Amino acid sequence: MKNLGILILIFLIISGILALYNAPKQKPANISLGTLVTQIDQGKVKEISVDNNDLTITLKDGTIEKSTKESESGIVETLKNYGVDSQQLQSVNVDVQTSSANFWLTTLLPILLPFLFVAGFIWFMMRQAQRGNNQAMSFGSSRARMIDPKDKRNKVMFKDVAGAKEAKEELHEIVDFLKNPNKFLKLGAKIPKGVLLLGPPGTGKTLIAKAVAGEANVPFFNISGSEFVEMFVGVGASRVRDLFKQAKRSAPAIVFIDEIDAVGRHRGAGLGGGHDEREQTLNQILVEMDGFDTTTNVIVIAATNRPDVLDPALLRPGRFDRRVVMDLPDIEERLEILNIHSANKPLGKDVNLRRIAERTPGFSGADLSNLVNEAAILAARRGKKHIDMDELTESIEKVILGPERRSKRIDDEEKKIIAYHEAGHALVGSSLKNADPVRKVSIISRGQAGGYTLSAPEKDKRLHTRGYFIDELSVFLGGYVSEKLTFGDVTTGASNDLERATMMARNLITRFGMSDLGPRTFGHKEELVFLGREIQEEKNYSEKTAEEIDNQVSKFINEAYKVAEKILTEKKAVLDNLAVVLLQKETVEQDEYDEIVGLKKPEKKEEKPPEIGKAASELGG
Repeated sequence: MKNLGILILIFLIISGILALYNAPKQKPANISLGTLVTQIDQGKVKEISVDNNDLTITLKDGTIEKSTKESESGIVETLKNYGVDSQQLQSVNVDVQTSSANFWLTTLLPILLPFLFVAGFIWFMMRQAQRGNNQAMSFGSSRARMIDPKDKRNKVMFKDVAGAKEAKEELHEIVDFLKNPNKFLKLGAKIPKGVLLLGPPGTGKTLIAKAVAGEANVPFFNISGSEFVEMFVGVGASRVRDLFKQAKRSAPAIVFIDEIDAVGRHRGAGLGGGHDEREQTLNQILVEMDGFDTTTNVIVIAATNRPDVLDPALLRPGRFDRRVVMDLPDIEERLEILNIHSANKPLGKDVNLRRIAERTPGFSGADLSNLVNEAAILAARRGKKHIDMDELTESIEKVILGPERRSKRIDDEEKKIIAYHEAGHALVGSSLKNADPVRKVSIISRGQAGGYTLSAPEKDKRLHTRGYFIDELSVFLGGYVSEKLTFGDVTTGASNDLERATMMARNLITRFGMSDLGPRTFGHKEELVFLGREIQEEKNYSEKTAEEIDNQVSKFINEAYKVAEKILTEKKAVLDNLAVVLLQKETVEQDEYDEIVGLKKPEKKEEKPPEIGKAASELGG
């Protein structure tokens, strides 16, 4: 309909142009041949223009008139028949025109234009039908995007992937096989047909798959598992066949299927049984991987962060029988990733990337890339020519909690409550040996948080002890206890802390076996893939045991409360001082915080320290 409207609009524009072209500027008067002869005899006529039988008379005063001659004779013969003076006629310029263009525009074009319009409409409809036919024929074609090895701009190498040393070593064999397959075939070795990359989101699974193709200098076919599935049964299987046909034609090549769990889930759990579109697609993937012979240099690499839901047939030997784990980076790998992402960015002299790596445990490669990018945006917003440490540290909090909300108006009473709440978290954390060190305390609102206490371990931890969890429970309750001790009441600001503390206490009992109930787990979570995602917990314990679990949760929470209460009661003066500084500065970094709580001796300064005790008494502390 849109294209038809454009054709009609073009037709109207052409008609309007023709109408304007044929419209006279001024309508001349029509005179008879007798009047024309009289004017010639009187010497008034300057020129006569003849176009077929039409006469255009131009008088000496500039007036233009119209007349019509006889069709059987010429203009001179016609005027002589009317008795014109021959001498006067000789002084008149007679111009005879034979214009074919005017004939086309005035005579033939109005007749031909409707036919041309109808012919153009028929051609347009036939073209649309042909395009729809082509789309129907290509509906089952693969939607994979290919990266050519000659494309230097999008080429990725192992040097562009920081960390993941073990994963690179595993994948080096794939590169060697694609470069020199005879080295393996002579020894009777069979290279894995499929490699499954496992790991949390953002750990670089797609990036390292591209790096394998870049190192081997082979085509890289990239497609997501969801792109196979359509509403029509059989389309996904057809696209799988077409994808593998393209890969075999371009061999040696790599086929990368991202988020394979979209089509690779357990079979038999859908509504359509064996005729479900997703299952048909999975069956075709299994068949195509079985169809590879040992001389076909096509490697299938798939990525997922949910290996537990994959169909067992995908993981058996001969298919995705090699698994490469892409874990979250440790501190050294985070430092390498930060160096890569900051290589083309101007950094200030005060930037210490190792300190940033220490403050970002649990960050993935994508998180670190986003962190550096946010720091660059923040520096540009402030009009700087380079990125300083302030922008990098602020970006850590922005990635974790969201942007600052300085425009949010908080009255003095609520601000005071937030200061004591965060000071309670920090002080309890600093007083317990197993808790993570406090890096920063702030009462500036970020995201949904009114304030925050940033804690991070000095080194990466893979295993956590019971003592660590017990101390963390006290840290969670530090804000709640601080509010109750200082104001005699509690607020809703501690709701998230209590929720996290309760969940941690329950995990200590039901998952980690760190309670008085003994070294066993309670409950079993099972994911059901039916009409969406549903997680059901199977209770493999009695109601009496459930009551004992609840009692143990309460015991952990109560003991943590007593520990936090004892610390904050003994260190009430330090708590007041820290709250005052937070109210004055809103943010306290680690060095200053350590001085306030007595973990670090204060440096000698020329300026007098603020009278914190006096300010605390004014606040009612």
